[in-house]
Amino acid sequence: MVARMHDSASPRKGRTGRPRSAATDHAILSATRAALVDVGWGRLTMSEVAARAGVAKTTLYRRWANKNELVVDAVAVLFDELELPDRGCLRSDIEGVVLQFGALLARPETKTALMAVVAESTTDEALRERIRSAIVDRQKRLVSLGRSRAQTRGELPPDTAGEDGARAATRAMDLIFDVIAGAIVHRTLVSGEPVDAEWGRDFTALFLTGLTGLAGPEGRS
Repeated sequence: MVARMHDSASPRKGRTGRPRSAATDHAILSATRAALVDVGWGRLTMSEVAARAGVAKTTLYRRWANKNELVVDAVAVLFDELELPDRGCLRSDIEGVVLQFGALLARPETKTALMAVVAESTTDEALRERIRSAIVDRQKRLVSLGRSRAQTRGELPPDTAGEDGARAATRAMDLIFDVIAGAIVHRTLVSGEPVDAEWGRDFTALFLTGLTGLAGPEGRS
């Protein structure tokens, strides 16, 4: 079984009229990522994107208010490519998604776009909130699925019933996402190191068992 987030740009609220064209959205978001790689954040304009996508600039503004919103959605659809195939056990599930995430962040268009919007969001609270809703919150659904699957297998204890249990489950999912995503982002974007199979195994061992899980080569299965 595979869980996959659907490719969807965030529509602007309050718009009416003709339904949006998925093909046009795809062309615009692809053009946005290509332009970021070629010209960088500072020189990126809505006009540049419109020209590359072969659409009128008014078409962009009917969908996105500014380039901040546009770039976040261009990044978000890349993260929606992440999948969580059932590999039979929690350890293998985590290793699989870690390698996918690392490969995604190694792509020039993802790296350039993500670093640009994160840097810009340090002084723009509205942009930071859009990153949370369009990227972070959407991908936390994969954490929820992974926990649920592991609980069904008996690898994790079930959640406690009631409101306290629900709050504890939410805190756990937030922490799981922060640890996994934070480590991979730091590894790829800050340290500039690859997320390869060996690193994925070591990270997963550390994540699941703590420091005692990082045995030497003779201790690895």
